[in-house]
Amino acid sequence: MSETMLQMTQRARRCAEEIRKHKEVRLVSHIDADGISSAAITARAMERAGIEYEMLFVKQLDETIVSELADSNPELIIFTDLGSGQIEHISSYGLHAVIADHHRPQGDTELHLNPHLFGANGSFEISGSGTAFLLAEQLGNNRDLADLAIVGCIGDMQYRKFGKLVSLNREILEASPEIITAKTDISLFGKQTRPVYKMLQYSSDPYLPGLTGNEDACIEFLKRIGFRCAEEERWRRWIDLTDEERIKVTSSLLQYSVQNGLSSYSVNRLVGECYILLHEKEGTEMRDASEYATLLNATGRYMKAEIGMAVCMGDREEAYEDSKRLLNEHRKNLVDGLNFVKENGVIQLSHLQYFDAGSAIPETIVGIVAGMSHASSNRYLPIVAFADKEDGHKVSARGTQELVNRGLNLSDAISRACQEIGGAGGGHDIAAGATVPFGKKQEFIERLNELIAAQISSCA
Repeated sequence: MSETMLQMTQRARRCAEEIRKHKEVRLVSHIDADGISSAAITARAMERAGIEYEMLFVKQLDETIVSELADSNPELIIFTDLGSGQIEHISSYGLHAVIADHHRPQGDTELHLNPHLFGANGSFEISGSGTAFLLAEQLGNNRDLADLAIVGCIGDMQYRKFGKLVSLNREILEASPEIITAKTDISLFGKQTRPVYKMLQYSSDPYLPGLTGNEDACIEFLKRIGFRCAEEERWRRWIDLTDEERIKVTSSLLQYSVQNGLSSYSVNRLVGECYILLHEKEGTEMRDASEYATLLNATGRYMKAEIGMAVCMGDREEAYEDSKRLLNEHRKNLVDGLNFVKENGVIQLSHLQYFDAGSAIPETIVGIVAGMSHASSNRYLPIVAFADKEDGHKVSARGTQELVNRGLNLSDAISRACQEIGGAGGGHDIAAGATVPFGKKQEFIERLNELIAAQISSCA
């Protein structure tokens, strides 16, 4: 066990000691895959410890929600995948709280489990679900929940910096080989459930020139290399292929990508680690950590995070069917969002590019659309997306690891820009978000451009 893991385990033990003093708690978590996984891990640990809980999912934690929680006068609140940025409000409203989070903290308390407090980076070393898992381990025999910890960190894209899980995430992974395993494979999404040609067609990270978005071209590419797309009137999935077929498709795709000008960085990312949940049924979304995380994201983005949580806790009937329906709706909305960006284009400034979706794209998925659109726009600039919400403009920003290596830190830049105009935001170096007051959008984007310019130039 690494020194950092040991220190976090000790803090988790202190938090668990406090939780055990209570017969019931309030759980509050974020609505994305990491937050839903975190909630499920914590809820299962509560059940096993004989502690009753009431669940609340939120899009973001702000002073209004903290105030409402204080009014309900709970004995103890456990925040997962959020809370570290609102410690001031949590303390000022007198909430008795345990925080298991991985976002950059604004302050500290005795019952605060966060990697940044121990010298680790919450962007790629451990996610919210990872901190929830460490807490759960101190509450009882919950080692079997390690698979959800990995699903959460994959949903949080913690593998992107190195192309695989490292550090604390790696320790969780390698301590549970009977539950979840890593294997080197093609890194395209949908290996368990999509026909092979659909894997190519919907590839956005990386973007495949001439293939992404073009079904006919994908089928023709596979035919050209002698691959049988269907067998006995059934489209073949990646898991249906022999090892020899997988090697042939992968090598042909690598050669095609090089010939069609894909950057060496993107080519190298075509093959990487994937994470298989050994107790889940092959051919389902839950078998592959990436597909599982996408399924959970689909429930959260449409304010049905409790359905995703039910799937995490074992419901493979009604909740699973509901989650698949939401996933299909999610995919349709993403296509619509991508078409909106394609038709309306992006506005390019000196050090960023952005688009304003208004009400055309739901604010809960505009960040995903931004990330997918980035694949076909200027990869040398971060992309920023705006969408309307009730209390202002939702901002979602996405960068690349190449940009982060050059100095980009979207969390810091967005936090500083928000402080100057009265908004609120944060996140990670490669992906961050904010809420900007009405009427401040142009001022925000111009200031953000200046801040990013300073980051990049200072590391040039």
